[in-house]
Amino acid sequence: MKPGIPLLALGNTASLFLAITFTLCVAFDLAFPQHAMFEACRKLLPGFEWIGWRSYFIGLAESYGYGWYFALVWAPLYNYFVMRAGARGAPAPRTTAS
Repeated sequence: MKPGIPLLALGNTASLFLAITFTLCVAFDLAFPQHAMFEACRKLLPGFEWIGWRSYFIGLAESYGYGWYFALVWAPLYNYFVMRAGARGAPAPRTTAS
């Protein structure tokens, strides 16, 4: 098995995490408007304004996209350094003998 992180799994995981987090933040802001954090969302998510269905779906799509941005930058860097460490003679992971 090749060491490293699979890009597809990381991309979907990070994107869904951020989309769920965005949804929870919107729900929190609706439930507790005195503690609303929508100003931060407006700064981080272009096109997001408080609140309407169109704005919610724009923020949701951008959150999902940020997850893929993270995955497309982080996974290749991580995998590169894992392979580089392996090329230097880092100890191989132990496997159990059958």
